[in-house]
Amino acid sequence: MNDSQRSPASDSENSIVTSTERPWTEQFRKSEDWWAIYLGVIILGAAWLITQSGLGLVSGEAGLVSPLKGWFSKPGSWTNNPLESISLSAGKNSVQGIVTIFVLTLCLFGLGARVMGRSFARFAGGYWFVFLLAIIAYVATGQLVVQQYNLEYALWALGIGLLISNTVGTPGFVKPALMTEFFIKTGLVLLGAEVLVSKLIALGVPGICIAWVVTPIVLISTYIFGQKVLKLESKSLNMVISADMSVCGVSAAIATAAACRAKKEELSFAIGLSLSFTVIMMIVLPALIKALGLSPIVGGAWIGGTIDSTGAVAVAGTMLGDAARDVAVTIKMIQNILIGVTAFGVAVYWVSCVEKDTTSTRPQVSEIWHRFPKFVLGFMAASLIFSWIYGMGESQQAVVDAMKGDCTKVLRGWFFCLAFVSIGLESNFRDLAKFLTGSKPLVLYVVGQSFNLLLTLFMSWLMFEVVFTDAAQQLLQQ
Repeated sequence: MNDSQRSPASDSENSIVTSTERPWTEQFRKSEDWWAIYLGVIILGAAWLITQSGLGLVSGEAGLVSPLKGWFSKPGSWTNNPLESISLSAGKNSVQGIVTIFVLTLCLFGLGARVMGRSFARFAGGYWFVFLLAIIAYVATGQLVVQQYNLEYALWALGIGLLISNTVGTPGFVKPALMTEFFIKTGLVLLGAEVLVSKLIALGVPGICIAWVVTPIVLISTYIFGQKVLKLESKSLNMVISADMSVCGVSAAIATAAACRAKKEELSFAIGLSLSFTVIMMIVLPALIKALGLSPIVGGAWIGGTIDSTGAVAVAGTMLGDAARDVAVTIKMIQNILIGVTAFGVAVYWVSCVEKDTTSTRPQVSEIWHRFPKFVLGFMAASLIFSWIYGMGESQQAVVDAMKGDCTKVLRGWFFCLAFVSIGLESNFRDLAKFLTGSKPLVLYVVGQSFNLLLTLFMSWLMFEVVFTDAAQQLLQQ
Protein backbone atom coordinates (compact mmCIF):
# COMPACT_ATOMS: atom_id res chain seq x y z
CA MET A 1 0.00 0.00 0.00
CA ASN A 2 1.54 3.31 -1.04
CA ASP A 3 1.38 6.71 0.61
CA SER A 4 -1.61 7.84 -1.39
CA GLN A 5 -3.64 4.90 -0.12
CA ARG A 6 -2.90 5.22 3.59
CA SER A 7 -5.88 5.86 5.77
CA PRO A 8 -6.05 8.70 8.26
CA ALA A 9 -5.91 6.16 11.04
CA SER A 10 -2.62 4.76 9.85
CA ASP A 11 -1.25 8.29 9.52
CA SER A 12 -2.08 9.03 13.13
CA GLU A 13 -0.36 5.88 14.36
CA ASN A 14 2.79 5.89 12.26
CA SER A 15 3.48 9.33 10.89
CA ILE A 16 5.75 12.04 12.26
CA VAL A 17 2.83 14.46 12.63
CA THR A 18 -0.40 13.22 14.11
CA SER A 19 -3.88 14.46 13.35
CA THR A 20 -4.65 18.05 14.35
CA GLU A 21 -8.44 17.84 14.43
CA ARG A 22 -8.67 18.87 18.12
CA PRO A 23 -9.91 22.42 18.88
CA TRP A 24 -7.26 25.03 18.16
CA THR A 25 -7.18 26.22 21.78
CA GLU A 26 -6.35 22.69 22.91
CA GLN A 27 -3.56 22.45 20.32
CA PHE A 28 -1.62 25.15 22.17
CA ARG A 29 -1.80 23.03 25.30
CA LYS A 30 -1.36 19.50 24.01
CA SER A 31 0.58 19.83 20.77
CA GLU A 32 4.16 18.52 20.78
CA ASP A 33 5.12 21.25 18.30
CA TRP A 34 3.96 24.04 20.59
CA TRP A 35 5.58 22.46 23.63
CA ALA A 36 8.86 22.31 21.72
CA ILE A 37 8.54 26.08 21.26
CA TYR A 38 7.61 26.61 24.93
CA LEU A 39 10.66 24.68 26.14
CA GLY A 40 12.87 26.45 23.59
CA VAL A 41 11.67 29.83 24.85
CA ILE A 42 12.29 28.81 28.47
CA ILE A 43 15.81 27.57 27.76
CA LEU A 44 16.89 30.37 25.43
CA GLY A 45 15.29 33.08 27.57
CA ALA A 46 16.78 31.83 30.83
CA ALA A 47 20.23 31.23 29.29
CA TRP A 48 20.34 34.70 27.76
CA LEU A 49 19.11 36.46 30.91
CA ILE A 50 21.60 34.66 33.16
CA THR A 51 24.49 35.32 30.78
CA GLN A 52 23.39 38.91 30.20
CA SER A 53 23.14 39.57 33.92
CA GLY A 54 26.91 39.19 34.18
CA LEU A 55 26.69 37.23 37.42
CA GLY A 56 30.03 35.45 37.36
CA LEU A 57 30.66 36.51 33.78
CA VAL A 58 34.41 36.62 33.26
CA SER A 59 36.79 36.96 30.36
CA GLY A 60 38.44 33.79 29.14
CA GLU A 61 40.86 32.90 26.37
CA ALA A 62 38.03 32.58 23.85
CA GLY A 63 36.12 35.65 25.08
CA LEU A 64 33.43 36.00 27.73
CA VAL A 65 32.53 32.95 29.78
CA SER A 66 28.95 32.49 30.91
CA PRO A 67 28.13 31.80 34.57
CA LEU A 68 26.44 28.69 33.21
CA LYS A 69 29.77 27.23 32.09
CA GLY A 70 30.41 23.90 33.77
CA TRP A 71 26.75 23.35 34.59
CA PHE A 72 26.07 21.85 31.16
CA SER A 73 28.54 19.41 29.67
CA LYS A 74 29.02 16.11 27.87
CA PRO A 75 31.66 13.35 27.98
CA GLY A 76 34.99 14.48 26.56
CA SER A 77 37.95 12.91 24.80
CA TRP A 78 39.79 9.73 25.81
CA THR A 79 42.49 7.44 24.45
CA ASN A 80 42.55 4.06 26.20
CA ASN A 81 40.20 4.33 29.17
CA PRO A 82 36.58 5.43 28.51
CA LEU A 83 36.36 6.75 32.09
CA GLU A 84 38.82 9.47 31.06
CA SER A 85 35.93 11.11 29.19
CA ILE A 86 34.16 11.95 32.45
CA SER A 87 35.86 14.08 35.09
CA LEU A 88 34.73 14.39 38.68
CA SER A 89 35.83 18.03 38.73
CA ALA A 90 33.44 20.86 37.93
CA GLY A 91 35.00 21.42 34.53
CA LYS A 92 33.93 21.02 30.95
CA ASN A 93 33.52 17.26 31.07
CA SER A 94 32.24 17.01 34.64
CA VAL A 95 29.82 14.57 36.14
CA GLN A 96 28.13 17.65 37.58
CA GLY A 97 27.33 18.98 34.11
CA ILE A 98 25.91 15.67 32.92
CA VAL A 99 23.80 15.19 36.06
CA THR A 100 22.47 18.74 35.72
CA ILE A 101 21.40 18.08 32.14
CA PHE A 102 19.72 14.80 33.15
CA VAL A 103 17.69 16.47 35.91
CA LEU A 104 16.81 19.49 33.77
CA THR A 105 15.73 17.48 30.72
CA LEU A 106 13.79 15.01 32.87
CA CYS A 107 11.84 17.89 34.41
CA LEU A 108 11.27 19.83 31.18
CA PHE A 109 10.29 16.94 28.92
CA GLY A 110 8.44 15.26 31.76
CA LEU A 111 6.41 18.43 32.31
CA GLY A 112 5.56 18.59 28.61
CA ALA A 113 4.60 14.93 28.58
CA ARG A 114 2.39 15.35 31.64
CA VAL A 115 0.49 18.37 30.28
CA MET A 116 0.02 16.58 26.95
CA GLY A 117 -1.74 13.79 28.81
CA ARG A 118 1.02 11.24 29.35
CA SER A 119 2.24 9.74 32.61
CA PHE A 120 5.23 11.50 34.12
CA ALA A 121 6.08 8.42 36.18
CA ARG A 122 6.14 6.13 33.13
CA PHE A 123 8.19 8.67 31.19
CA ALA A 124 10.72 9.01 34.02
CA GLY A 125 10.86 5.22 34.43
CA GLY A 126 12.25 4.81 30.93
CA TYR A 127 14.02 8.12 30.43
CA TRP A 128 17.03 7.20 32.57
CA PHE A 129 17.74 4.28 30.21
CA VAL A 130 17.53 6.47 27.09
CA PHE A 131 19.81 9.05 28.72
CA LEU A 132 22.30 6.34 29.70
CA LEU A 133 22.52 5.18 26.08
CA ALA A 134 23.07 8.81 25.01
CA ILE A 135 26.00 9.00 27.45
CA ILE A 136 27.46 5.81 25.95
CA ALA A 137 27.10 7.29 22.44
CA TYR A 138 28.94 10.45 23.51
CA VAL A 139 31.69 8.42 25.19
CA ALA A 140 32.18 6.34 22.03
CA THR A 141 32.41 9.53 19.98
CA GLY A 142 35.12 10.93 22.27
CA GLN A 143 37.71 8.23 21.51
CA LEU A 144 40.60 9.99 19.73
CA VAL A 145 40.79 7.59 16.78
CA VAL A 146 37.03 7.82 16.30
CA GLN A 147 37.30 11.63 16.40
CA GLN A 148 39.83 11.59 13.57
CA TYR A 149 37.23 9.94 11.33
CA ASN A 150 34.50 12.28 12.62
CA LEU A 151 32.13 9.42 13.47
CA GLU A 152 29.69 11.73 15.20
CA TYR A 153 27.46 10.97 18.18
CA ALA A 154 24.39 10.70 15.91
CA LEU A 155 25.83 7.61 14.22
CA TRP A 156 26.69 5.95 17.54
CA ALA A 157 23.36 6.83 19.13
CA LEU A 158 21.39 5.47 16.18
CA GLY A 159 23.58 2.35 16.02
CA ILE A 160 23.27 1.57 19.74
CA GLY A 161 19.49 1.92 19.58
CA LEU A 162 19.24 -0.27 16.49
CA LEU A 163 21.47 -2.92 18.06
CA ILE A 164 19.20 -3.20 21.09
CA SER A 165 15.90 -3.08 19.20
CA ASN A 166 17.01 -5.72 16.69
CA THR A 167 18.58 -8.17 19.17
CA VAL A 168 17.10 -8.35 22.67
CA GLY A 169 14.33 -5.92 21.77
CA THR A 170 13.44 -2.56 23.30
CA PRO A 171 12.28 -3.09 26.91
CA GLY A 172 8.65 -2.21 27.51
CA PHE A 173 9.40 0.20 30.36
CA VAL A 174 11.55 2.31 27.98
CA LYS A 175 8.88 2.91 25.32
CA PRO A 176 6.98 5.70 27.14
CA ALA A 177 10.24 7.71 27.14
CA LEU A 178 10.83 7.43 23.39
CA MET A 179 9.54 10.90 22.56
CA THR A 180 11.65 11.17 19.41
CA GLU A 181 9.93 14.12 17.75
CA PHE A 182 9.68 16.07 21.01
CA PHE A 183 13.45 15.84 21.56
CA ILE A 184 14.25 16.76 17.95
CA LYS A 185 11.80 19.62 17.63
CA THR A 186 13.01 21.26 20.85
CA GLY A 187 16.59 20.91 19.65
CA LEU A 188 15.70 22.55 16.34
CA VAL A 189 14.18 25.54 18.14
CA LEU A 190 17.50 25.96 19.97
CA LEU A 191 19.33 25.61 16.64
CA GLY A 192 17.51 28.72 15.43
CA ALA A 193 19.56 30.84 17.85
CA GLU A 194 22.72 29.64 16.08
CA VAL A 195 21.50 30.40 12.53
CA LEU A 196 22.18 34.13 12.42
CA VAL A 197 21.17 36.36 9.53
CA SER A 198 24.54 38.11 9.89
CA LYS A 199 26.12 34.95 8.49
CA LEU A 200 24.08 35.48 5.34
CA ILE A 201 25.34 39.03 5.01
CA ALA A 202 28.96 37.96 5.48
CA LEU A 203 29.11 36.19 2.11
CA GLY A 204 26.51 38.37 0.41
CA VAL A 205 25.22 37.52 -3.06
CA PRO A 206 27.72 34.69 -3.80
CA GLY A 207 26.75 32.80 -0.66
CA ILE A 208 23.04 33.31 -1.24
CA CYS A 209 23.28 32.08 -4.82
CA ILE A 210 25.19 28.96 -3.83
CA ALA A 211 22.90 28.09 -0.91
CA TRP A 212 19.51 29.34 -2.11
CA VAL A 213 19.60 28.76 -5.88
CA VAL A 214 21.13 25.30 -5.96
CA THR A 215 19.14 23.86 -3.05
CA PRO A 216 15.56 24.20 -4.42
CA ILE A 217 16.68 23.08 -7.88
CA VAL A 218 18.24 19.91 -6.46
CA LEU A 219 15.31 19.21 -4.11
CA ILE A 220 12.65 19.52 -6.81
CA SER A 221 14.70 17.67 -9.42
CA THR A 222 15.45 14.78 -7.07
CA TYR A 223 11.80 14.45 -6.07
CA ILE A 224 10.67 14.42 -9.72
CA PHE A 225 13.39 11.88 -10.57
CA GLY A 226 12.16 9.60 -7.77
CA GLN A 227 8.55 9.81 -8.91
CA LYS A 228 8.87 9.85 -12.70
CA VAL A 229 11.97 7.72 -13.30
CA LEU A 230 12.41 5.46 -10.27
CA LYS A 231 8.64 5.45 -9.57
CA LEU A 232 9.05 5.19 -5.80
CA GLU A 233 5.79 4.10 -4.20
CA SER A 234 6.24 6.20 -1.07
CA LYS A 235 6.05 9.87 -1.98
CA SER A 236 6.82 10.86 1.59
CA LEU A 237 10.05 8.80 1.62
CA ASN A 238 10.94 10.36 -1.73
CA MET A 239 10.44 13.85 -0.32
CA VAL A 240 12.29 13.24 2.94
CA ILE A 241 15.36 11.84 1.15
CA SER A 242 15.29 14.75 -1.32
CA ALA A 243 15.17 17.34 1.47
CA ASP A 244 17.73 15.52 3.59
CA MET A 245 20.23 15.40 0.76
CA SER A 246 19.65 18.87 -0.72
CA VAL A 247 19.00 21.20 2.23
CA CYS A 248 21.02 20.39 5.34
CA GLY A 249 20.72 16.75 6.32
CA VAL A 250 19.00 15.53 9.45
CA SER A 251 17.34 18.80 10.51
CA ALA A 252 15.72 19.32 7.11
CA ALA A 253 14.64 15.67 6.98
CA ILE A 254 12.87 16.02 10.33
CA ALA A 255 11.04 19.22 9.39
CA THR A 256 10.06 17.84 5.98
CA ALA A 257 8.91 14.53 7.46
CA ALA A 258 6.61 16.49 9.76
CA ALA A 259 5.20 18.48 6.83
CA CYS A 260 4.41 15.44 4.67
CA ARG A 261 3.55 13.07 7.55
CA ALA A 262 6.26 10.58 6.70
CA LYS A 263 6.43 7.36 8.70
CA LYS A 264 8.98 7.10 11.48
CA GLU A 265 10.82 4.28 9.75
CA GLU A 266 11.06 6.41 6.60
CA LEU A 267 12.71 9.19 8.59
CA SER A 268 15.03 6.68 10.24
CA PHE A 269 16.05 5.27 6.87
CA ALA A 270 16.70 8.73 5.40
CA ILE A 271 18.80 9.73 8.42
CA GLY A 272 20.83 6.53 8.14
CA LEU A 273 21.59 7.26 4.48
CA SER A 274 22.55 10.83 5.31
CA LEU A 275 24.90 9.91 8.14
CA SER A 276 26.61 7.19 6.10
CA PHE A 277 27.27 9.41 3.09
CA THR A 278 28.30 12.32 5.32
CA VAL A 279 31.22 10.30 6.68
CA ILE A 280 32.28 9.27 3.17
CA MET A 281 32.02 12.76 1.68
CA MET A 282 33.81 14.37 4.61
CA ILE A 283 36.88 12.24 3.84
CA VAL A 284 36.71 12.12 0.04
CA LEU A 285 35.69 15.68 -0.87
CA PRO A 286 38.72 17.55 0.60
CA ALA A 287 41.08 15.12 -1.11
CA LEU A 288 39.22 15.57 -4.42
CA ILE A 289 39.36 19.38 -4.07
CA LYS A 290 43.13 19.24 -3.60
CA ALA A 291 43.50 16.86 -6.54
CA LEU A 292 41.50 19.20 -8.79
CA GLY A 293 43.56 22.19 -7.66
CA LEU A 294 40.53 24.26 -6.63
CA SER A 295 40.99 27.41 -4.57
CA PRO A 296 40.22 27.19 -0.83
CA ILE A 297 37.23 29.53 -1.29
CA VAL A 298 35.64 27.50 -4.10
CA GLY A 299 36.44 24.27 -2.26
CA GLY A 300 34.96 25.57 0.99
CA ALA A 301 31.78 26.69 -0.77
CA TRP A 302 31.50 23.28 -2.45
CA ILE A 303 31.84 21.51 0.89
CA GLY A 304 29.35 23.80 2.64
CA GLY A 305 26.71 23.31 -0.04
CA THR A 306 26.91 19.52 -0.27
CA ILE A 307 27.97 17.84 3.00
CA ASP A 308 24.93 17.45 5.24
CA SER A 309 26.18 17.81 8.83
CA THR A 310 27.43 21.21 10.01
CA GLY A 311 30.03 19.51 12.19
CA ALA A 312 31.30 17.44 9.27
CA VAL A 313 31.38 20.60 7.12
CA ALA A 314 33.64 22.30 9.65
CA VAL A 315 36.01 19.32 9.82
CA ALA A 316 36.18 18.89 6.04
CA GLY A 317 36.70 22.63 5.53
CA THR A 318 39.52 22.68 8.08
CA MET A 319 41.42 20.18 5.93
CA LEU A 320 41.68 22.95 3.32
CA GLY A 321 42.59 25.77 5.72
CA ASP A 322 40.90 28.38 7.89
CA ALA A 323 39.48 30.41 4.99
CA ALA A 324 37.87 27.32 3.45
CA ARG A 325 36.46 26.30 6.82
CA ASP A 326 34.88 29.72 7.42
CA VAL A 327 33.32 29.82 3.95
CA ALA A 328 32.06 26.22 4.24
CA VAL A 329 30.42 26.75 7.63
CA THR A 330 28.87 30.07 6.54
CA ILE A 331 27.39 28.52 3.39
CA LYS A 332 25.93 25.72 5.49
CA MET A 333 24.41 28.18 7.97
CA ILE A 334 22.85 30.16 5.11
CA GLN A 335 21.46 26.89 3.78
CA ASN A 336 20.04 26.06 7.22
CA ILE A 337 17.78 29.10 6.96
CA LEU A 338 15.86 27.19 4.28
CA ILE A 339 14.62 24.61 6.81
CA GLY A 340 11.48 26.61 7.59
CA VAL A 341 10.88 27.64 3.97
CA THR A 342 11.22 24.04 2.83
CA ALA A 343 8.83 22.73 5.49
CA PHE A 344 6.22 25.32 4.56
CA GLY A 345 6.59 24.64 0.83
CA VAL A 346 6.25 20.89 1.34
CA ALA A 347 3.16 21.37 3.51
CA VAL A 348 1.51 23.51 0.83
CA TYR A 349 2.42 21.05 -1.93
CA TRP A 350 1.26 18.02 0.05
CA VAL A 351 -2.13 19.49 0.87
CA SER A 352 -2.84 21.12 -2.48
CA CYS A 353 -1.37 18.49 -4.82
CA VAL A 354 -0.52 15.11 -3.30
CA GLU A 355 -3.60 14.67 -1.12
CA LYS A 356 -5.88 16.53 -3.51
CA ASP A 357 -5.45 13.69 -6.01
CA THR A 358 -6.45 11.02 -3.52
CA THR A 359 -9.49 12.54 -1.81
CA SER A 360 -12.94 13.25 -3.14
CA THR A 361 -13.02 16.70 -1.58
CA ARG A 362 -10.48 19.44 -2.00
CA PRO A 363 -8.43 19.95 1.19
CA GLN A 364 -9.15 23.23 2.92
CA VAL A 365 -6.53 25.95 2.96
CA SER A 366 -6.58 25.74 6.78
CA GLU A 367 -5.13 22.24 6.47
CA ILE A 368 -1.86 23.84 5.36
CA TRP A 369 -1.65 25.51 8.75
CA HIS A 370 -2.54 22.27 10.53
CA ARG A 371 0.06 20.37 8.52
CA PHE A 372 2.81 22.96 8.85
CA PRO A 373 5.26 21.91 11.62
CA LYS A 374 4.73 24.65 14.19
CA PHE A 375 8.11 24.14 15.83
CA VAL A 376 9.65 25.66 12.67
CA LEU A 377 8.06 28.95 13.78
CA GLY A 378 10.14 28.71 16.95
CA PHE A 379 13.25 28.02 14.88
CA MET A 380 12.62 31.05 12.68
CA ALA A 381 11.73 33.33 15.61
CA ALA A 382 14.88 32.34 17.51
CA SER A 383 16.97 33.03 14.41
CA LEU A 384 15.47 36.50 13.89
CA ILE A 385 15.53 37.52 17.57
CA PHE A 386 19.12 36.47 18.22
CA SER A 387 20.25 37.91 14.88
CA TRP A 388 18.81 41.22 16.08
CA ILE A 389 20.49 40.92 19.48
CA TYR A 390 23.77 39.92 17.82
CA GLY A 391 23.63 43.06 15.70
CA MET A 392 23.41 45.37 18.72
CA GLY A 393 27.16 45.55 19.17
CA GLU A 394 30.25 43.66 20.31
CA SER A 395 29.10 43.35 23.91
CA GLN A 396 25.89 41.57 22.90
CA GLN A 397 27.79 39.43 20.42
CA ALA A 398 29.99 38.26 23.27
CA VAL A 399 26.95 37.51 25.43
CA VAL A 400 25.22 35.52 22.70
CA ASP A 401 28.40 33.59 21.86
CA ALA A 402 28.96 32.75 25.54
CA MET A 403 25.31 31.72 25.97
CA LYS A 404 25.44 29.37 22.99
CA GLY A 405 28.88 27.93 23.64
CA ASP A 406 28.40 27.28 27.34
CA CYS A 407 24.73 26.29 27.42
CA THR A 408 22.27 26.09 24.53
CA LYS A 409 24.56 24.41 22.00
CA VAL A 410 25.42 21.71 24.53
CA LEU A 411 21.76 21.15 25.35
CA ARG A 412 20.85 20.97 21.65
CA GLY A 413 23.45 18.25 21.16
CA TRP A 414 21.96 16.23 24.02
CA PHE A 415 18.43 16.64 22.63
CA PHE A 416 19.53 15.38 19.23
CA CYS A 417 21.46 12.51 20.80
CA LEU A 418 18.39 11.46 22.80
CA ALA A 419 16.36 11.60 19.61
CA PHE A 420 18.77 9.41 17.65
CA VAL A 421 18.83 6.84 20.46
CA SER A 422 15.02 6.87 20.41
CA ILE A 423 14.89 6.45 16.64
CA GLY A 424 17.16 3.42 16.90
CA LEU A 425 15.11 1.88 19.72
CA GLU A 426 11.90 2.38 17.71
CA SER A 427 13.29 0.98 14.44
CA ASN A 428 13.52 -2.57 13.21
CA PHE A 429 15.61 -3.81 10.32
CA ARG A 430 12.61 -5.74 9.01
CA ASP A 431 10.76 -2.44 8.65
CA LEU A 432 13.73 -0.73 7.03
CA ALA A 433 14.48 -3.59 4.62
CA LYS A 434 11.40 -2.87 2.51
CA PHE A 435 12.83 0.52 1.55
CA LEU A 436 15.81 -1.19 -0.08
CA THR A 437 13.61 -3.15 -2.47
CA GLY A 438 15.28 -2.74 -5.84
CA SER A 439 17.69 -0.29 -4.14
CA LYS A 440 15.56 2.59 -5.43
CA PRO A 441 15.99 4.86 -2.36
CA LEU A 442 19.75 4.31 -2.47
CA VAL A 443 19.82 5.12 -6.20
CA LEU A 444 17.72 8.21 -5.50
CA TYR A 445 20.20 9.47 -2.91
CA VAL A 446 23.28 8.74 -5.05
CA VAL A 447 21.85 10.33 -8.20
CA GLY A 448 20.49 13.34 -6.31
CA GLN A 449 23.73 13.89 -4.40
CA SER A 450 25.76 13.56 -7.61
CA PHE A 451 23.62 16.24 -9.24
CA ASN A 452 23.99 18.34 -6.10
CA LEU A 453 27.80 17.99 -6.21
CA LEU A 454 28.04 19.00 -9.85
CA LEU A 455 25.64 21.93 -9.67
CA THR A 456 27.13 23.28 -6.42
CA LEU A 457 30.66 23.03 -7.83
CA PHE A 458 29.60 24.93 -10.95
CA MET A 459 27.83 27.63 -8.92
CA SER A 460 30.79 27.97 -6.53
CA TRP A 461 33.20 28.37 -9.46
CA LEU A 462 30.89 30.82 -11.23
CA MET A 463 30.40 33.00 -8.14
CA PHE A 464 33.98 33.15 -6.85
CA GLU A 465 36.09 32.65 -9.97
CA VAL A 466 34.06 34.52 -12.60
CA VAL A 467 31.51 36.97 -11.18
CA PHE A 468 32.74 37.94 -7.68
CA THR A 469 36.50 37.47 -7.89
CA ASP A 470 37.16 40.41 -5.55
CA ALA A 471 35.02 38.79 -2.84
CA ALA A 472 37.10 35.61 -3.06
CA GLN A 473 40.33 37.59 -2.64
CA GLN A 474 38.94 39.43 0.37
CA LEU A 475 37.92 36.18 2.03
CA LEU A 476 41.41 34.76 1.51
CA GLN A 477 42.98 37.83 3.11
CA GLN A 478 40.77 37.81 6.24
